[in-house]
Amino acid sequence: QAGSVVALWRYPVKSMMGEELNSSEVTDRGLLGDRQFAVVDRATGKVGGAKNPRKWGNFFDFRATYAEAPKLGGRISPVRITLPDGEVVSNDRADLEQILSRAFGREIAFVEARAEGMTSGVAEEYWPDMAGLEHRDTVTDFEMPAGTFFDIAVVHLLTTSTIDRLRELYPQGRFEARRFRPNIVVSTGSEDPGFVENDWIGRTVLIGDTVRLAITEPCPRCVMITLPQGDLPKDSGILRTAAQHNAVNVGVYASVINGGTIRRGDAVVLT
Repeated sequence: QAGSVVALWRYPVKSMMGEELNSSEVTDRGLLGDRQFAVVDRATGKVGGAKNPRKWGNFFDFRATYAEAPKLGGRISPVRITLPDGEVVSNDRADLEQILSRAFGREIAFVEARAEGMTSGVAEEYWPDMAGLEHRDTVTDFEMPAGTFFDIAVVHLLTTSTIDRLRELYPQGRFEARRFRPNIVVSTGSEDPGFVENDWIGRTVLIGDTVRLAITEPCPRCVMITLPQGDLPKDSGILRTAAQHNAVNVGVYASVINGGTIRRGDAVVLT
């Protein structure tokens, strides 16, 4: 046993703050309802996100939650979006796009991911001027998997060992799992120090009774993890620490081999 599930997170709208869960259904597209919607810039057709804060401001000033938990085979319930000024709007409102356009300061469309007939979306990423990054002080485009609003993979997993190690390396920083927007946080034992999930790549984890995930690759980080988020301050040292000590990676990506229900407290077994 590698550990146990200590937290679960779902993000109904790409790049907005999400909701912490006690349990979730898992399908081949990850946690049911995760990154189901996105904001799209009508002028460029590109998906908006926190990876380019110079253009969009702070996406983390917006929070999205489902009115009711999504159910397999059912219609996705309305999404409630809390705006920076505290107003709450739902995507079943006819004027939602106008409201969000005013909030973001640009004309946007509010789009739902479709498994069929949806081409790969394109988003932008700003790279700060920092040693260890692939690009510096520039904006690049990247393509998302067809039919989704995921950056790379459908599940992001992070261990408490990695968070603890980052805190040791940069004690001035506020390292909390929510900075890194994982879906699954795994509590690992104190006898497993360091970036333990790096060694899980290429292996499979069993969570609970039925869910099996293939750990496919490390999760490369970007400017998003430096942004203010609730009471967490802006801090470029968060990204710099990951760059200096773990090749800019924090956590790992996974694909779904077998779905089912996962819950907080479930055992995580490495196979």
